[in-house]
Amino acid sequence: MEKHFIAYRQLRKEIDNASDKLLKEHAGNMQCKKGCDLCCMDYSILPLEFYSILDELKTRNLNTEELPEEENMEEGDCVFLKNHVCAIYESRPMICRTHGLPLLYTNDDDEWELSTCELNFTQFDFEKFTPENTYPQDKFNSELFLLNRKFVAEFKEEIHFGEFDLLPLKKLKSKL
Repeated sequence: MEKHFIAYRQLRKEIDNASDKLLKEHAGNMQCKKGCDLCCMDYSILPLEFYSILDELKTRNLNTEELPEEENMEEGDCVFLKNHVCAIYESRPMICRTHGLPLLYTNDDDEWELSTCELNFTQFDFEKFTPENTYPQDKFNSELFLLNRKFVAEFKEEIHFGEFDLLPLKKLKSKL
């Protein structure tokens, strides 16, 4: 499985580089900062991401006793959010790495659509967004999907995953 984790982490580096570039370019329009958790929720992620993050967290020996108890949380809250700070920030999934950025993707009607956080770009002319100053979500999601397809084809544990299966992020906590 390690070869799949390496490929995933390389893609994650590419995503971080693209995200960092956009954060710098749009710094004046971004409200994202430590303590802002508007987009932090219990996302579901592909098995490759799930097991790669699990591998990293086990290596780090994350202390789950310091995390909030699920019975004290609202439904949909992220179990890794403690006092408005992400406990798995360095290992967080791709969806968490890109929130807030201007995301360009094709919708169900095969039309380009732009998505941003409601706190960001409040004084920005949306006509000025171009493919060069937005995050190419479809490109990276496609690459992640293809990596995941290879991963689930070789996954040999008690569970079998299909290439479209998703796992709730909160299940990571119970596996640590």
